[in-house]
Amino acid sequence: MTTPGSLDVTQAEGPPGPFTWYRNLNQQERRTFWSCKIGYGLDGMDTQMLSFVIPTLIALWGITTGQAGLISTSTLIASALGGWIAGILSDRIGRVRTLQLTVLWFAVFTFLCGFAQNYQQLLVARTLMGFGFGGEWTAGAVLMGEVIRAKDRGKAVGMVQSGWALGWGLTAILYAALFSLLPPEDAWRALFVLGIVPAIFVIFVRRLVKDPEVYRQAKIQEAPSHPAHFYEIFAPGMLSITLRASLLTTGALGGYYAITSWLPTFLKTERGLSVLGTGGYLAMVIVGSYIGYVISAYLTDLLGRKKNFILFAIGSFIVVLLYTQLQVSNEIMLWLGLPLGFFASGMFSGMGSFLTELFPTRIRGSGQGFCYNIGRALAAFFPLLIGLLSQKVSLSLGIGAFAAVSYGVVILAALSLPETRGKELEAQ
Repeated sequence: MTTPGSLDVTQAEGPPGPFTWYRNLNQQERRTFWSCKIGYGLDGMDTQMLSFVIPTLIALWGITTGQAGLISTSTLIASALGGWIAGILSDRIGRVRTLQLTVLWFAVFTFLCGFAQNYQQLLVARTLMGFGFGGEWTAGAVLMGEVIRAKDRGKAVGMVQSGWALGWGLTAILYAALFSLLPPEDAWRALFVLGIVPAIFVIFVRRLVKDPEVYRQAKIQEAPSHPAHFYEIFAPGMLSITLRASLLTTGALGGYYAITSWLPTFLKTERGLSVLGTGGYLAMVIVGSYIGYVISAYLTDLLGRKKNFILFAIGSFIVVLLYTQLQVSNEIMLWLGLPLGFFASGMFSGMGSFLTELFPTRIRGSGQGFCYNIGRALAAFFPLLIGLLSQKVSLSLGIGAFAAVSYGVVILAALSLPETRGKELEAQ
């Protein structure tokens, strides 16, 4: 049986089991899998640092929640632009080379955040960091989606994206450790300085990972006089798909950012939890996130892409309202964190494979990069709007309202899009 990533390789089926798909990968495919998984983990580690230090910056610099929200929003807008450009670059210069460039970029600028002397410097450094982390998602998602054969694509890409939760968990551990050992004015800087670590990862990718065979074949077949252009995703035959897929990502990311950007602040300011107490609650959310990624990775191949999105959107809608609106004990809040992370993060397991399957190879990076990142750009305003709204109403009300609208959008968009489960990728 052939795979998209190895068109000329026949793979023997292993004994049936939940990890048969992994045992059937060849050496290059496994290297790609782990490079993308580690890449997402490092991306998640650097990206989530800001949400942990917002309460400290509010206390040290006297910034408002609106200003804190602006940092998050500007970072996400920059990441949307970076993701779109990375998608175009991945069609032009290759998936792997683009992955290398984006990881190096976000690592360097995360490091520089640790040396900001005021709000304005941090805003600039963090915004530039966003340009790289948005690009890394696009390059990694396209790369992984093209390597894995159709029937296992959802599982493999979803398992790769679970690396985000691992990176988020690593940030939580570093946050708790640094803020326990160092005074707050030094601890937040040390956290950002550790963001340079992903730069080392680029060496591994450069040496061991190659572009997928389906992409290389597409480049060979591409006529020099008619190269692929990113604007083809807006052609009459593709425009409807592009717009509906963008609506799907806007809803998914809007709900996710509404929750994660303000969760540490919500737990500390409205629930009155200490640094270590906040870490415990976040740990439950992060564990739930990882489990959600893994379970959803299998469900997206079992149920189909659309049904999986709808299932996780409904679950997210219910749990986020319970988490933010119910006046319950701290013990119940702790356990609610598990399904909160499960549904809010698990939804993204199917996103990479679904967007990969919606676009032809020659414009896949451009299409996937645009749809995911225009959604990110629109969703980027949610942290800012929630921050501004929280100056008039409770933070919990702002988070709950924006999340509820977002997941409703996901359901409507999923219903309108075609099912792509099992779709074979072609070199065209």
